[in-house]
Amino acid sequence: MWLSHHTSRGRSATTAESSTAEEFRTLDSLCENARTIDGIWADDVEPGDRLVVQTENSTYLLTALPNRLFRVSGGWFSAQGLDDLEVRIVGCTWGGRAILTRLVAAPGMCIEFDNTVQTTSVREVRLFRYEPTDVRH
Repeated sequence: MWLSHHTSRGRSATTAESSTAEEFRTLDSLCENARTIDGIWADDVEPGDRLVVQTENSTYLLTALPNRLFRVSGGWFSAQGLDDLEVRIVGCTWGGRAILTRLVAAPGMCIEFDNTVQTTSVREVRLFRYEPTDVRH
């Protein structure tokens, strides 16, 4: 069973996209405001959890594994015939060089994987919590 947590561009008033440009002009202000980003952070994800990420161009399915690895399908990975590839998420960017390393996915930002793949801007992300059941046969 999975429980859902939903974050999308339309609902969040705390993404970088909805903030004024003045708030993020310096690295110091970027760091100060990073914790207010409404997204899925690495500490929010546990093995077995699933994320469905809708970007400008694609949909990705990420399954959390131990040691901060993810099994990824969809988007670029599907196009390359690499569904279910195990990768790490380096972090998220606004398309530039500044990267938030503890951020897994957030609306308005791009996900960067450790194989150098970077997504287009995230439109929506849903986290489905893995809840083991006590079904016995």
